[in-house]
Amino acid sequence: MNYKLISKLLGYILLIETAFMAPSLILSLVERDGSSYGFLIPMAIAVFLGLILINLKIKKNSLSPRDGILTVTASWVLVSIVGALPLWISAGMTYVDSFFEIVSGFTTTGASVITGIESFPRSVVLWRSITHWIGGMGILVFTVGLLPKLGVGAFQIFKAESPGPVAGKIESRISQSSKRLYIIYLILSLILFICLKLAGMPVFDSLVHTFGVLGTGGFSSYNDSLMSYEGNAVHFILAIFMFLSSTNFAIYALLSKKKFKEVIQNDELKLWILIIVVAIALITIDLFSKGYSSLFMAFRDSAFQVTSISSTSGFANADYELWPSFSKFILIILMIFGGCAGSTGGGIKIVRISILLKLIKREMQKATHPKAVLPVISDGKSLSDEVVLSINAYLGTYFVIAVLSTGLVTLSGVDVITGFSSVATTLSNVGPGFGDIGPTKNFHFYSDFFKLYFSLLMLLGRLEFFTIMALFTRGRHRKEIIKL
Repeated sequence: MNYKLISKLLGYILLIETAFMAPSLILSLVERDGSSYGFLIPMAIAVFLGLILINLKIKKNSLSPRDGILTVTASWVLVSIVGALPLWISAGMTYVDSFFEIVSGFTTTGASVITGIESFPRSVVLWRSITHWIGGMGILVFTVGLLPKLGVGAFQIFKAESPGPVAGKIESRISQSSKRLYIIYLILSLILFICLKLAGMPVFDSLVHTFGVLGTGGFSSYNDSLMSYEGNAVHFILAIFMFLSSTNFAIYALLSKKKFKEVIQNDELKLWILIIVVAIALITIDLFSKGYSSLFMAFRDSAFQVTSISSTSGFANADYELWPSFSKFILIILMIFGGCAGSTGGGIKIVRISILLKLIKREMQKATHPKAVLPVISDGKSLSDEVVLSINAYLGTYFVIAVLSTGLVTLSGVDVITGFSSVATTLSNVGPGFGDIGPTKNFHFYSDFFKLYFSLLMLLGRLEFFTIMALFTRGRHRKEIIKL
């Protein structure tokens, strides 16, 4: 293990986190809201530790696969520990609640324990939302972009950090890939902010919702999210950008290079669009036929909630707990599926669903042609057995953890729907769920133990299980997990 290089990277990450805290500190000082010490103290701690760590002398300037995994896991835990301090110091929250809230922010989950966010200092609300924007693309991807001297070892970070079964490079060098991703991220953020401002949303609210939508997080500056927000333009703008944010960012890179044929051949994109269109249509019909007074409003709310839940953003413009059972069933499926690989969205990822459907089709064909050699084709390419195995392992792990965790959570006294929903929404990094954690409620009633457990589930979901699991295995088994 290259502990000195790992420590040095953690030092850079602390300094980067400090830089992202600066806007909230400035806002606090300008508005004199009394929360400035809540930022000054963690910033001072982070700068002190960061400067010590980045000045460590290293002999080996590369990372092994396990080094990359340890760096990613330690980074997410470290930024959450430090990032929780402003809420603990300035907002009067317990540290466990603060930690849960910030883990939810960095993992872009959007689950909350806060019942009156409007009463919080705006600087704290801003920091809470900035964590979405940082976590959406991944603070490690940002670090890799700034540290091109890492060389080949940087891929271990990029692979462990990037969501999806394959860490796709959109440039020949990892540092170039991460920089291009952040350029795309910045452009989309700027466009969304301008659109929201033109639609009549105040500057602060536009910032908060831009960070939440691009990171597919879900933290809002309002306790009821977007339910009381008037103006159809805002709802449709957010719906469009939630869809764009949960689409594989490699698609935008291909479009910028005018590689339209590769975009058209992308199986995940085609399935993703089909799922969204069908889900919106079915829920619109269900809502209109069972009580909605207007077909337009049924379409608006359906489009918003489908893109919100499927992108794992978790914003709400209606209390979907009151919707018909069929519509809620569709939302639960979308919650589990999630967005595309290589996006800021969570969940299982559409690419895995696409390949799973191809596997089912192949097994059906083998039933009648047992000796046939039938490769699994995705995007016009034959998938290796290793990729297929990793997808099966991921899906199996997801459902085993979901079932066991639901059983554990029901011991807290909640009903099965609330228990399963709490697990699914944290594991898929969605945010609000159903039952007692519906769009008008949150996780505040859970004990500290379960809040910490849900924090673990959020980290497991964001890092897709194997990154963390590989740290707690040895020898041959660890090598097998790393391959997954």
